[in-house]
Amino acid sequence: MRFVLAIAAFFAAAVMIGLGIAQRTVFLEPDRVSLVAELDPSAASYAVIQPDALAAHTGGQSIQVSSTGGTVFAAYGRSADVTAWIGDDPYLSVGFDPESGELVTELREPDEESDDATGSDDTTTGGTARPAPTATPAVPADPAAPADPAAPTATPAPGETAAEPVVSPAGSDLWLDQLSADRRASMTVDLPAGVSVIVASGSEDPLPDTVAIAWPLDNSTPWAGPLIVGGAALFLVGAALLVSGIIGHRRSRGPRRNVPKGRQKLPSAPKPNRLALGGGRKSGGRRAMAATLLVVPALALTSCSADYWPSFENAPAPTETAAATPGAETSAPEEEPVEPVVSVSQWERIMARIATFTADVDLSRDGDLLAERFAGPALEARRANYSIRAALPEYAAPPAILAEPLTLILPQQAKADQWPRTVMTVATNDDDETVPPNVLVLTQAAPRENYKVVYAMSLAPDPGFPEVAPASVGAPLISPDYKGLVLPPSGVGAAFASVVQDGPESAQAELFDLDDTELDNLLDAATRKSEVQGANPTVTLDVATSIADQPVVALGTIDAGALVSTTILRVEQSRPNDGGTTGFQEGGPARALSGFTAQSAKGVQSTRAVQILFSVPSVGSGDQIRVLGWSESVIAASEIP
Repeated sequence: MRFVLAIAAFFAAAVMIGLGIAQRTVFLEPDRVSLVAELDPSAASYAVIQPDALAAHTGGQSIQVSSTGGTVFAAYGRSADVTAWIGDDPYLSVGFDPESGELVTELREPDEESDDATGSDDTTTGGTARPAPTATPAVPADPAAPADPAAPTATPAPGETAAEPVVSPAGSDLWLDQLSADRRASMTVDLPAGVSVIVASGSEDPLPDTVAIAWPLDNSTPWAGPLIVGGAALFLVGAALLVSGIIGHRRSRGPRRNVPKGRQKLPSAPKPNRLALGGGRKSGGRRAMAATLLVVPALALTSCSADYWPSFENAPAPTETAAATPGAETSAPEEEPVEPVVSVSQWERIMARIATFTADVDLSRDGDLLAERFAGPALEARRANYSIRAALPEYAAPPAILAEPLTLILPQQAKADQWPRTVMTVATNDDDETVPPNVLVLTQAAPRENYKVVYAMSLAPDPGFPEVAPASVGAPLISPDYKGLVLPPSGVGAAFASVVQDGPESAQAELFDLDDTELDNLLDAATRKSEVQGANPTVTLDVATSIADQPVVALGTIDAGALVSTTILRVEQSRPNDGGTTGFQEGGPARALSGFTAQSAKGVQSTRAVQILFSVPSVGSGDQIRVLGWSESVIAASEIP
């Protein structure tokens, strides 16, 4: 019976091991699925891979864009940002048709919304958008075969050619990431819902003609491991039954008790010792075979990866759906959500580009080129510095723009189609503790424009920065006329200018806490006038402080206050009072900026711009307005007209 059981165990072991091996070989499913879409470069200059195409299968995406010639550019960003960047230009939309399981292309023109609704005349399938051979069991279409003549294709009218791209999408601050290559570019990502991929040449070359998307497939075989190990265990059981049967059979062949009558056989000689007959070698062979039978399954067991075994992780509990309350009214549709205009990683890349750009322009002192990344008071101050250093090389260069580490990233909360957009950031210099941290306020005026530095200031020592929302949440942009603060943002600069001009006698002085800053002493008009006229009694100095005609930017804080960036101007006019002449101080920045080196009977004037960051508390908080940072620079100088 044990021999029969051993044979059955050997047979079952062979079947189980064979099935386990077959699952990892002949029955193994593909590890990825891919879809391909052919693009018509003559139809448009841009293509957009829509979120439904990226989510055609689960898992991360491997995207490959290729062209028969020329450069290839691909970038991904929020779908609303991609659409906003394209604007009024036509583009090819790459979507997914769940019925056919194929990618489809559609020519979209923003001014033809009816085409988007129907999607009938411009959608191409079949030979134009087809799955790769691994996508479905069906035989894929021949890439060289012509497209189905019954399927309309998105082609321009006779005699019409695709328009050249007005602007290359390469380098836009809207993209979460981007890449460019010659002829072929590929990226492996895991893009969530609401993200699209824009495809272009990135140059004057035509649009790439092929887009391929691949997703990984779960081809794990959770029962391969148990089958192989179970088969090995049955093999050991069969071997044990076989050995047990052989031993039992040998024992059953011993001397019989009932010997037949008649002549008895002579007693046989004693059996030789087992050791003399080589029994030790047989025993050693059995032990070696047994060890082999134990080692082989162990090796098979240790070589199995996680794909060979079932997963016992707990599946996520299903989310319970709340039952509808009888008689409850249907709630009104929610407003369009707001979200931070940039992500942390996106902003870090933007700041790295701005820092590199600024360092290069500071060396060349190209004021026109500077306008690509600077605007408003920051542009005005830096251009003036370039002009001063052209005539006065030893004059200090403007503070460098630091790219890292970024100790604060405060993006504006905005709707998908809302522009301009604003971000405030603080960067420190870990290599030199004497350099104060940068406080930058940047704005993006339109989708096809990049972020520009509008305010560039130095953080005050121990400013007591108010608590703000994390970068993943962002801050609301406060209206300049908002009444929920101690002063509306538009009135903060004018009030501070009054304090600087009139000192403690100003009606606005009690609104400001200036105990921990030297800015009031630095700009105090009365002190400045007294110093100049005391050193030179033959001149009369007039000082006027006012709010600058520059944008006021205010971002909300957690305590219902606001961070307000504004600019004030201080104009100094020096006139001779003895009938003589006066002029700019030799070697001074005003003389270098104006180019006026003579003496004037009418007098001279200079203008200083002070960019200031305020912390403005909410109404009823009982707190005062504090200065968090500032920068001062001469921006104009001339003879008095």
